Amino acid sequence: MITTLKDTTAQAIQNAIMSARQSVGAASGMVFTLLVDTPASEYDNVFDACVEAGREHPSRIIVTTDGSARADRLDAELHIGDEVPGEIIALKFHGELADHKSSTLLPLLLPDSPVIAWWPGEAPEPVSEDAVVSLAKRRITDAMGSADPLARLLARAEGLAPGDTDLTWTRLTPWRALLAAALDTHQAPVTGATVEAAANNAAGLLLAAWLGSRLGLDADFVSSGGPGITAVRLATEDGDIVLARGDGKMATFTGPRTPPRSVALRRREISALITEELRRLDTDYVFQQSMACLASNVHRHNGQG
Repeated sequence: MITTLKDTTAQAIQNAIMSARQSVGAASGMVFTLLVDTPASEYDNVFDACVEAGREHPSRIIVTTDGSARADRLDAELHIGDEVPGEIIALKFHGELADHKSSTLLPLLLPDSPVIAWWPGEAPEPVSEDAVVSLAKRRITDAMGSADPLARLLARAEGLAPGDTDLTWTRLTPWRALLAAALDTHQAPVTGATVEAAANNAAGLLLAAWLGSRLGLDADFVSSGGPGITAVRLATEDGDIVLARGDGKMATFTGPRTPPRSVALRRREISALITEELRRLDTDYVFQQSMACLASNVHRHNGQG
């Protein structure tokens, strides 16, 4: 059921939600409120990702965008029932209302449940001080959604707070799993590590920081032609461990005294990334340690620490 409201208010939206629920039935098992602040240009992709994530995590999802009208106005579109798990409330803020979203959002939060905030594009810095998400238990950003992913990731590392995370980290889940398995199989001491990725790939930079924090060494980040991360090379006393991916889909693993083998390592869609990230509400301490290592490396290379 889709309900469209033009030039509306938070109270009218609440009343419309109650009316829709009377028509399609009460929602059950909604586990949190997800606040999503997205550029209008990314709305369709983000909406589809929210629908997919909602299938695993039924919730109230509030998607906000800035409208183009000069007059102060709030438009809303409610998706409740039918093919939408939970509820999706799309809000478009026009005029000066775009700078004062909190008064509209706060009454729409599910009572007595966690709040999670997600910025698919540019996010405020630091995100923990944003007025709207001061109640958010988790704050999800995406450095790859910014104009300068490397600079944005470094800024996040400097201002990280408990509960912050970034989809750059989520992109690394299959890489970290394969590399951890390789190191379990080949237990010779690692003497060097190199990550090769596209020049602006923040995930490659963070993967190097993770390797450095886990192995206790400086991992190098080297620019390649992409797409994304193209290779990780670990030098060991027994020979190199190499995980190479040239097409963004399949990778080849080679190791000491090990014949090359192919492994699936496809670049994942945003819907898969946000679905995975919503599985945890606690602080990810391995991510925190990796970001701290990244910030430390920058300070050391700049002669500040």
